[in-house]
Amino acid sequence: MDENDLAARAASGDAAAFARLVGLTQGRVRGFLLRLVRGDHALADDLAQEVFLDAWRKLAQFRGTGSFSGWLFRIAWTRFLMHARARGPACEALDESLPAPVVGLPPGERLDLEKAMTHISAAERAALTLCCALEFSHGEAADILGLPLGTVKSHIARGRDKLRALLQLEASEQHA
Repeated sequence: MDENDLAARAASGDAAAFARLVGLTQGRVRGFLLRLVRGDHALADDLAQEVFLDAWRKLAQFRGTGSFSGWLFRIAWTRFLMHARARGPACEALDESLPAPVVGLPPGERLDLEKAMTHISAAERAALTLCCALEFSHGEAADILGLPLGTVKSHIARGRDKLRALLQLEASEQHA
């Protein structure tokens, strides 16, 4: 039985079907949120709990026209944005204009991909995670993020460029 079938059963009140959906998706949802909140495990877990509560409450709204996972990740993205906005207008998570901090990294600090991901904007992290790690198409990512397709492609391209620059800087510092 696929996710959409389980979602239909869960929407009709089958709690066991919803529990199976949670089991199938919770790791990916938590991983997505963990990247968005820059590695704060407790916050990612709290947000994931809220996502699944929202999904249970709104399950009747899932129409089955797209994938259940896409619908669920849309809830996760929305929950993250609500959290970021609640932190105030100075919240970096929503500031898409921040440059990648290529200059000013502590000397000798070892950067890996996950650490480098914390140095790009939330939208870039989200688009890259959805398309590269979770294997959603660009179109599905655009639906999840509520952004035009071209914007998602731009976030992916800019994010990759920033990550490449950060990782190349780290590599050159290690070989110097």
